[in-house]
Amino acid sequence: MSKVAVLGAGAWGTALAKVLADKQNPTFLWSHREELALLINERRVNERYLPSAPLPPTLRATGDLEEALSGAELVVLVVPSHAMREVVKLARPYIPERALLCSATKGIENDSLMLMSEVLVDELGRAIEPRLSYLSGPSFAKEVAAGQPTAVVVAGKSNDETVAVQHAFATERLRVYQSDDVVGVEVGGALKNVVAIAAGAVDGLGFGHNARAGVITRGLAEIARIAMVKGGSPLTLAGLSGLGDLVLTCTGELSRNRTVGYEMGRGRTLDDVLTHLGHVAEGVKTAKSAYDLGTKLDVDLPITTEVYRVLYEQKTPLQAVVDLMNRSLRKE
Repeated sequence: MSKVAVLGAGAWGTALAKVLADKQNPTFLWSHREELALLINERRVNERYLPSAPLPPTLRATGDLEEALSGAELVVLVVPSHAMREVVKLARPYIPERALLCSATKGIENDSLMLMSEVLVDELGRAIEPRLSYLSGPSFAKEVAAGQPTAVVVAGKSNDETVAVQHAFATERLRVYQSDDVVGVEVGGALKNVVAIAAGAVDGLGFGHNARAGVITRGLAEIARIAMVKGGSPLTLAGLSGLGDLVLTCTGELSRNRTVGYEMGRGRTLDDVLTHLGHVAEGVKTAKSAYDLGTKLDVDLPITTEVYRVLYEQKTPLQAVVDLMNRSLRKE
């Protein structure tokens, strides 16, 4: 491509920008902090968020949205979910008319309870929908940037545009699948972060592999319920954006959401954990929006509910586990 813009210079945004730039696409990485952009250009590495990945000369960081977006054929949105709407509003005047847009952000907006796909359509208009796609799947930024074999999925409603994005990201170390189930892919990517907090908590409490497997399996059931009510396919949740991403985030030591749960299981407060984490843990905010969405849609989400109560109502992780285990018995 003649130019790619990646909005969001966190670890995941930087890793995706590196993938695109390594393919000789002139790539602009936008940071809302001008000083971070200057340091990236000076030192050729994002020392703040991805210090292990030297960046190629085809990548340039900038704090100027117009500079990043002008003439871009592909725009990749990798900002935190709570900032998506604001960034899109700021970027809208500069997005080229025919540019493809791909969201790699996983989450649900707190107040509106919208998926990122719904936020984008809400801000950019229904006419842009064929140019929108959504990337998800089991993918730690550090491993993708290091060229470790990884498989992800891109979902979109227009086949040709989605295939174009699929090929834009694909490399010999990054295998990209295609899907037309936007809702399923997005719900899986968002809610797995909440389940990962629960999985981390049972590990932090010192429980065994049985407990973790139970959280993962029943967490997947909750994700599938929300996806189906919103029009997604349960089969999608058996794939990369569902089971794949869930297993990675619930078991991998690089998972920030698992780390939040793990440290809280060991007795630390949420504020203390987040202060020392240094990165965004999407599951903390998504736990609230997922809990609210389940209430609104009348969907039973017991694990999500307990995570919400631990994060926002000062319930102890141990009591949350006790209450989950003592729920009334039922069919699977």
